[in-house]
Amino acid sequence: MKLAIHSASIGAACAFAPASTVGSPFPFRMSSETPETETVEEAATYAILSEDSPSNAPDFTPGQVNAFGSDGSAASSAAINGWVADESLPCYGLPGALPPTGFFDPLGFAQRGISLNEVKRNREAELMHGRVAMIACVGYFAGEQLPSPFGIDGPANDQLQQVPLPAFIFLTLGIAAAELKRATTGWVEPDFSNWTRTLWKLRDNYYPGDVGFDPLNFKPTDPKAFANMQTRELQNGRLAMLGWAGMCSQELVNHKTIADTIDFYQKVYAGVNPYESM
Repeated sequence: MKLAIHSASIGAACAFAPASTVGSPFPFRMSSETPETETVEEAATYAILSEDSPSNAPDFTPGQVNAFGSDGSAASSAAINGWVADESLPCYGLPGALPPTGFFDPLGFAQRGISLNEVKRNREAELMHGRVAMIACVGYFAGEQLPSPFGIDGPANDQLQQVPLPAFIFLTLGIAAAELKRATTGWVEPDFSNWTRTLWKLRDNYYPGDVGFDPLNFKPTDPKAFANMQTRELQNGRLAMLGWAGMCSQELVNHKTIADTIDFYQKVYAGVNPYESM
């Protein structure tokens, strides 16, 4: 369990860092077009080609993407999981926006002028960091409360250095294998003779975060259901990233486990001196 926790935490650092974006001021961008009464499915801003709504892609062959690659050239591919990139929509129509904020992009990571490849890479990084953070949040509690076969204990922040060397090597190899698999699934093979066109470039038919790992068959086949689930995953991942950052910071400050910190403040708010029983 603790090895899985540490693997998840280290894996966050392996996400591909985004390249610098178009230089411009950082305006607060919020969509006011989504009413608060809409459902999750309706709030997810995405473009789906269907027989009932051919207007989603008025100027293009059905099933094709209207977008530009990182090298400035036009790129096209078939719809992926029911999503077709639409330059007229925020974030090219990828799901993830919900009331009351709607499309919220204060730092301009998905502002107009950012290429489709950059937006997809940023979404890939957001999804992968969110997944790792969700595992880490559970892991902080489980790793600190459950017994370890290696005698590891104490705050989760201090547990990685307690892992024996053979287990640490196995952990590192596992992370490397998982990241290599993700890279070969989603990224274009580098062409060193023309590296500026292939470096950091995602495959046209790759949907951010869809690495093909779905052992429990949770992935919906209906496009709207998929966008709905994707929005839920994003929202939970965003919350988990904030939660993990808070727990990590708390342990750096007081060097106590999360359960010990909760117990400490319960005594404080109950009017009991928490240091008397220590």
